[in-house]
Amino acid sequence: MSSDSVTIGADASPSPLLTLAGKPVAFVRSKFWLFVRITIFYAGLLALWQLLYNMEIWSPYLFPSPREVWDELWQYYENGLLQDSIRETMRRMFIGYTIAFVAGTLIGIACGAMRWVDETLGSLVLGLQSLPSIAWIPLAILWYGLGDQAIIFVVFMGSVCAIAISARDGVRNIPPLQQRAARVFGASGWQTIRYVTFPGMLPSMAQGMKLGWSFSWRSLMAGELIVGGTIGVGGLLQTGRDLNKMELVIATMLVIVAIGLIVDRLFFGPMESWVRHRWGLSQT
Repeated sequence: MSSDSVTIGADASPSPLLTLAGKPVAFVRSKFWLFVRITIFYAGLLALWQLLYNMEIWSPYLFPSPREVWDELWQYYENGLLQDSIRETMRRMFIGYTIAFVAGTLIGIACGAMRWVDETLGSLVLGLQSLPSIAWIPLAILWYGLGDQAIIFVVFMGSVCAIAISARDGVRNIPPLQQRAARVFGASGWQTIRYVTFPGMLPSMAQGMKLGWSFSWRSLMAGELIVGGTIGVGGLLQTGRDLNKMELVIATMLVIVAIGLIVDRLFFGPMESWVRHRWGLSQT
């Protein structure tokens, strides 16, 4: 009797329903407390902002209240200028970043696969990476004038080197045994690139794409601000400065930060999570 009870107790296992039900509950609970922490943090920042405004340490002309900034932002939203500016800025960003991604990936693969390319073109890429992207603006204006082409060129130069370096490092980090195994099984050069090189360089490319995006985003804001006379988020900054409207300047800065956070949460965050999970790098 006792042995049977011991056997039954040993064979007993937790109910699958309870196990499956426990995970969603824990997941929802963690997300809830994450939301609470973020809400408290930003509410505290708003309270601190309002407190500094009430203390009148700076002139209200130079340090507007959160309410004034919100009213200014809402005004530009109602007249449609904010949406038009965001749409035009993201269009320039998409064109410049897409061209930089394609060119940077090809350059990085060539540098990682061929030593003589890395010794020549790779050294140039490393040198250009140390050049601030804002330094390209005078050259872009002289080449393309005051228009979209100059801004897109600056966006391209701001990210292509970072993407190329990440692609080169990704190719170099692929174990040579995998490439030799592909050749032993009769894989052609294109098949080796498709099934070995591209998947193997993804972890490094995920970081490179995010880094290239951040460089491109800052380059785009600088280009729109300096070129001037164009519709865009950077143009709103220029308008706020010309009109001496500090509330418009701060509101536009908040929009820039919000767009960066949204892009990271919707695209780069899930992409990095997928790469970590796919390559077994996520923590359990």
